[in-house]
Parts: sequence; C-alpha cells; structure tokens
Amino acid sequence: MRPQTILVSFLAFAAPSVLSRPIWASWKHLPARATGTFVPTTDYSTFQISSGVAGKAQDEANAVFVEPFTGVDLSTIDSATVSALNVMRELAEDAETELFNPQIAAASGADAAALSVGKIKNKVLKLTGEVQVLKIKIAQGKAAGKDTSSDESSLTEEQGKLTKNIATDVKSAGKPSKAASGTVSPRSN
Repeated sequence: MRPQTILVSFLAFAAPSVLSRPIWASWKHLPARATGTFVPTTDYSTFQISSGVAGKAQDEANAVFVEPFTGVDLSTIDSATVSALNVMRELAEDAETELFNPQIAAASGADAAALSVGKIKNKVLKLTGEVQVLKIKIAQGKAAGKDTSSDESSLTEEQGKLTKNIATDVKSAGKPSKAASGTVSPRSN
C-alpha cells in the first residue's frame, strides 16, 4: 500500500472524530475514566431541557450535569470543569429570571401553562447543576482534609429545592412544556 493511501485512510477515519469535539480555549476535557462526555458550553439553547413534555426533567438534567461524571472520583475534577459547570448553572438561573419570568407574565392560556411547565424543568436543570457543583466541592474539600460543613449545609438546602421541583415536574407528566425564547449570556465575573 502506498503511503498516500495510508495517510488518506487514516485521515478519513480520524478527522471526523477529532473535528466533532469542541475545542475550548480554557476548559479541559474529563479524564478518560468518565463514562459520559461533559461538553461545556456558554450557549444555553444547546443544553436547555424545557422543550417537549413534563415528567422526565430529572433524567434530562442528569444527562447534562451528572451522567458525564459517572465513575469519576469527584475530588479529581479540575477547576476549569467546575467553572464550566458553574457557568452553565448560572445560564439556567438567568434564563429563569430574564426569560421565563417575563414571558410567563406576558402570556396567557395554554402558552403560559406550557412556559410554566418549562420553567419547572429549567429549575430542575439549574438545581441539578448546583447540587453537582456542591458535591464536587465537598469531595475536593474532604480529600484536602478541609471542613465541608458549610457546603454540606448548602447541599441539603439545594437538594430539598431540587426534590420539590422534581416532584412538581413528575406531577405534570405528559403536559406540554415550552422553552422560553431568547438568549442569556454568561455573567462577567
């Protein structure tokens, strides 16, 4: 086989997998032991879960924030990944206040109902991100021998809110859910 043929064959196989992965200037990819792939993004529309129907928000939010870390020692998550998780959680939080709240106030009937269901799904997304970040902080703090009682208290509080919103989503199972229109931008810290 000629070298050109080998090179073309290799590029045809390797290039799509390399090019299909986003390249982030400051965010690192997870260690190979992760069972999923965490894809950090600053585009809320690419990870929002409010479209569709109610009832499975917990599964949808876990697919974004939890499943990529299955099998990973949370104490080993790098700071860039934690930062990316925080940015995504903040985007979901800002979508609630900047998009959902005013659109629900301006809507009526079925549209308002679908946006309200979407807002609950968004709350599940936001809180799942918050809980995951707190779990990582606790794991890292314990690994470093630090006092994690403050983070553990916050985790209990946020987990309570998450449980309440998951129950609301499940109670609305099958109802139409609508994402708020518009965009939110990452906060400048």
